[in-house]
Amino acid sequence: MEETISLKEIMEVLKKRIGLIVIFTLGAALISGLVTYFLLTPTYQSSSQFIVNQKSSENNSVDVNEIRSNVEIINTYNVVIRSPRILDKVVDELDLTISSGELREKINVNSEQNSQVVTVTATDADPATAVAIANKTVEVFQEDIDDLMNVDNVSILSEAELAPDPAPVSPKPLLNIAIALVVGAMAGIGLAFVLEYMDNTLKTEQDVEQKIGLAVIGTIAHIKESDLSSIEYQSPSIRKRERGTFSG
Repeated sequence: MEETISLKEIMEVLKKRIGLIVIFTLGAALISGLVTYFLLTPTYQSSSQFIVNQKSSENNSVDVNEIRSNVEIINTYNVVIRSPRILDKVVDELDLTISSGELREKINVNSEQNSQVVTVTATDADPATAVAIANKTVEVFQEDIDDLMNVDNVSILSEAELAPDPAPVSPKPLLNIAIALVVGAMAGIGLAFVLEYMDNTLKTEQDVEQKIGLAVIGTIAHIKESDLSSIEYQSPSIRKRERGTFSG
């Protein structure tokens, strides 16, 4: 026979295990905060931009075909910038202690669709190093692109600058803690239902009737110690009245 569970039963399970759910939720948030603030290394980003210039015709009009050609060649430039030919020079000139392959993982190159502007973004644990990598990469690329492709159409649009108080881009403490709260709450709720499903003890008269199939003919009530102490300290008149009531 298929068993169904009602919304009321779900709420009763959640209410019964609310302590477990709260512990899991707060515990996950606490662990996330500790890991974010004390174990993860903050990283900083800095960006430098260059533009691929179009050539003007003799009457100073813009050559549309030249613009289209410059936009198409940007895809090639994006690959060249992150090549060992460029990055090896960047490593040497900045005296970095990493290889060109490791530096490649720190650099991201992108451009908007149909735009002649290319943005080179560098990421590093030191904000000053991120600025130096972004600027030096664009500088070396501008110097070498003429020899590599026999073109001279790259101009630096804006250089990366070190902010007075740079903010890390990663990790994001509030986002990490918020995610941990959600995950912790889901884990606590899931565990609450697992424990409830595995709990096969009999707790109510209905459990006895359903599991054993016998009718309940009587129950034994539990008397708290506080109830006994309250009766013990009642005045004689109250106890006499109660005895009179019981005797009929």
